[in-house]
Amino acid sequence: MRFVYSKWRPDSATDEQRLQQLVSLFSYLVVQTSGDVQEAFEWLKQLAEEYGLFDGNMTMDELIDKLREMGIIEDLDDMPVLTTKGIQQIRQDALREIFTSLKKSPTGAHETPYTGSGVDRLSETKKFTFGDQPTNIDLTATLTNAFRRGGIDDFTLKEEDLEVYETEHQTTCATVLMIDISHSMILYGEDRITPAKQVGLALSELIMTQFPKDYLALVVFGDDAKLVSLNELPFLSVGPYHTNTRAGLQLARNLLRRRANANKQIFMVTDGKPSAIFDSNGRLYKNSFGLDPRIVNKTLDEALACRREKIPITTFMVARDPYLINFVEELTKANQGRAYYSSLNKLGEYVFVDYIRNRRKKFTA
Repeated sequence: MRFVYSKWRPDSATDEQRLQQLVSLFSYLVVQTSGDVQEAFEWLKQLAEEYGLFDGNMTMDELIDKLREMGIIEDLDDMPVLTTKGIQQIRQDALREIFTSLKKSPTGAHETPYTGSGVDRLSETKKFTFGDQPTNIDLTATLTNAFRRGGIDDFTLKEEDLEVYETEHQTTCATVLMIDISHSMILYGEDRITPAKQVGLALSELIMTQFPKDYLALVVFGDDAKLVSLNELPFLSVGPYHTNTRAGLQLARNLLRRRANANKQIFMVTDGKPSAIFDSNGRLYKNSFGLDPRIVNKTLDEALACRREKIPITTFMVARDPYLINFVEELTKANQGRAYYSSLNKLGEYVFVDYIRNRRKKFTA
């Protein structure tokens, strides 16, 4: 066995840290190559040659062996492919990169600013009212009230003496993440689909670990819209499609209608104006030039339908095309939702800030 020594510096990374950095880089590349592990390795080799990634501490072959040992990849028909654990690793890396300040909760619950029926006990107390859980009675405050009222010699306990701890009102949320897979997401050499996929991966990891009672579905939309398994997220790729925003919203609304969660919301990541709809005969009507009133009006009708069902739409635009901005402003007005003009490197931050903020909203019928 051969050891390589170098001068220690305060900012020197340990072997474990260097390995984690390389694994995270591999995760990013495999998302960018739509799950093609072999192509990700080719890119990694090029980066290693150009920037000296391994620096004499590890070879490319050793990294590949490590990925196999960690269960991130396996060989299938002599080709390296991602494992289920590998997909989970990609989600974790995406979450770490986009929203590193999150702390995992052992209960998987998160709170609203409102008090009510819940499981997390607060330090504040209130008078007992019908429906409060007996297990939340504050014995010290209750006995103090009884003694103050009747004294020690004539001790009695009445309902008016009972005091209970406040509890935080907890709510669940059903979210549909819509990702645009039309051709414009890679147009002019700008990669917009990879950041969108990273957001989806991180959001799914956040919900599965932090809020396991929440519901998250992934809908992709191009000429048509379809429900996609979260495990397929790293493998998504764009196609020669138009942008059928209406179909995506229809599918998202139908999915959320079946959920009993208190809060429902749609996150839509797109870079293009709507350019296609299905007509009454089921044929695809498309027009890529400008804003076609026929397409826009039908899409806005769907936004209004979401609003009637109390489903806000938050749109994250990864382009500043004037047509896109004009349409999104109209859609946001119709739905009374939100819109963000976000750069690609800030997309994840905006999605997670809004997700957490929405989780702290209390909806009343």
